[in-house]
Amino acid sequence: MNFNFKKKYGQNFISDKALINKISLLIDAKEDDLIIEIGPGAGALTSKLTQLNSYYLAYEIDTELDEYLSRYSSSKFKIIYDDFLKRDIKKDIKDIKYNRLFVVGNLPYYITTPIMMKLIDDEIDSYKNVFMVQKEFGDRLIAKPRNREYGSITVLMNYFYDIKQEFIVPKEKFNPKPKVDSCILSFTNKEDKKDIDVKLYKKLVRDAFQFKRKNIRNNLKNYDLDYINKILNKYNYDLNNRAEDIPYEVFVDIVASQK
Repeated sequence: MNFNFKKKYGQNFISDKALINKISLLIDAKEDDLIIEIGPGAGALTSKLTQLNSYYLAYEIDTELDEYLSRYSSSKFKIIYDDFLKRDIKKDIKDIKYNRLFVVGNLPYYITTPIMMKLIDDEIDSYKNVFMVQKEFGDRLIAKPRNREYGSITVLMNYFYDIKQEFIVPKEKFNPKPKVDSCILSFTNKEDKKDIDVKLYKKLVRDAFQFKRKNIRNNLKNYDLDYINKILNKYNYDLNNRAEDIPYEVFVDIVASQK
């Protein structure tokens, strides 16, 4: 492929057909579903997704890739050449009459968290997300308490989704080759999650993890500690525990019990 890869966009493309097929099998979209692809690049995965005949919308920041993506033009296919993070997603899809929404993408490391948080903050009700991310980041999202990878992003994301690491993608599969391996993660929307104040939940979690070596008592000293300790005790924890000791369900209960 004779293409001027742009480091500023984190462009690392995959051309391995077996791998592309393996990823596409995770997306069981039907003709009345909508697929949003973030950063389709030269269209390696796009070629598989469009075969599903679902509604398809892509966000691509690099207009030079139109040479590769324009070949997929159809009445159900649309590409927006713009920064996904700046778009009003609900406005972009409001005229599409779809059943389920799938969001897929090979996410550059430096904007992985912002993209995931945008989907949450903009209340994009996706049925399933399939993302390729750096393996180190993927390990954080599936980490368990008392593991060094376990952090605020783990707790935040696990409230919204059931997260599964599907498989590892070696760095040799990319062009140009990055420095680290990647992994494929699937995110299935949790339909049975507790009804909570999401804004409060995000603030509580971020405050609880702001100083990793400090315990809950010190990190949440501006909260009602008697109340928090009561909830923690239900799960055999207390204010002397650090946030990294505590499962996400406990943070959810702290917020849910205040309603």
